Amino acid sequence: MSCAAMQEPAIIDRGDFVGAMRAIASTVAVVTTGGIAGQHGTTASSFCSVSADPPSMLVCLHADSRIAVLVSVNGRFCLNVLPQELEDVADRFAGRHDHEVADRFHGVAHSIHPDGCPYIGGAITFHCQMVSCQRSGSHLVVIGHVIDLAGSITRPLTYMDGAYRPWLV
Repeated sequence: MSCAAMQEPAIIDRGDFVGAMRAIASTVAVVTTGGIAGQHGTTASSFCSVSADPPSMLVCLHADSRIAVLVSVNGRFCLNVLPQELEDVADRFAGRHDHEVADRFHGVAHSIHPDGCPYIGGAITFHCQMVSCQRSGSHLVVIGHVIDLAGSITRPLTYMDGAYRPWLV
């Protein structure tokens, strides 16, 4: 089966799209990378599993961001799905403390996986080897095969309408 290019449809208003997306709760992760190009991390909520055969994950990264460049060069990334109690870590990697702390990893419990990617303590971590990267609009859609998995959480950190939201049972 192949994917055929379709005629480009009329695109809806950006503001309407952003407004609708704000109403959808998302699980929060920190995407990290490490390797020849260096180490970095950023907060992301646009990620998902792709396949179980082989185990694969997808993350969307702003194409002009430092993390996108480093993931592309390093060829690996780690999705660190955060538990509810790590809002401060999500804020740190979203850049909210960059004016106070130059190294986003400083003071954050983390280790370095043998593949070079940092992983965040207390998170579920999906260590991925990049297998494809495709630009779509302002973002890179990056797919990786999961080469290692660790951790567990009971209540994921969620984000909706511009704020963190408690996970309700």
